[in-house]
Amino acid sequence: MTIDELKGQIRKLNSKAGQMKMDLHDLAEGLPTDYKKLMDVAAETYEIYRELDELKQQLKKLENAK
Repeated sequence: MTIDELKGQIRKLNSKAGQMKMDLHDLAEGLPTDYKKLMDVAAETYEIYRELDELKQQLKKLENAK
């Protein structure tokens, strides 16, 4: 994967991560309503941020290898 491809993936995932963070925030503010959704939304948010961190680490390695 090239640096530009990684940057594109990171931009897309950053956008999705931001939306998930807002969704999680909105859900938390509305508690106890929809509390049953909390674990699913939190797990999905965690996974997106984990993947984003992984991609950023890959990008850093590629950039440092130049």
